[in-house]
Amino acid sequence: QVHLVESGGGSVQPGGSLRLSCAASGFSLDYFAIGWFRQAPGREREGVSCIRSSDGTIYYADSVKGRFTISRDNAKNTVYLQMNSLKPEDTAVYYCARGTGGLGPYEYDYWGQGIQVTVSS
Repeated sequence: QVHLVESGGGSVQPGGSLRLSCAASGFSLDYFAIGWFRQAPGREREGVSCIRSSDGTIYYADSVKGRFTISRDNAKNTVYLQMNSLKPEDTAVYYCARGTGGLGPYEYDYWGQGIQVTVSS
């Protein structure tokens, strides 16, 4: 049974930080990539970052590069997204997903339920 569960979301002021976690079960991070995506009201789902253990590949969307950091703990089967210098435009529901890698949602076959991140004054 493949499951992905996001946690660590919430509300923060601009310039603040949040750390999202994606707890994976039913498969190993050694063999699958994990991607982070987000979707704001009225906008399409956007690939934020992904990490692939097999070859060490990491991608970031231009909109978050330099502010967000993706990491993994394969022993815990957990992927993290450290989000710093948050901006109001980062407000969205954030999803983690299992796939082959890349920032396109078509690369992923299992998705978490999503978690809200709100950045406002």
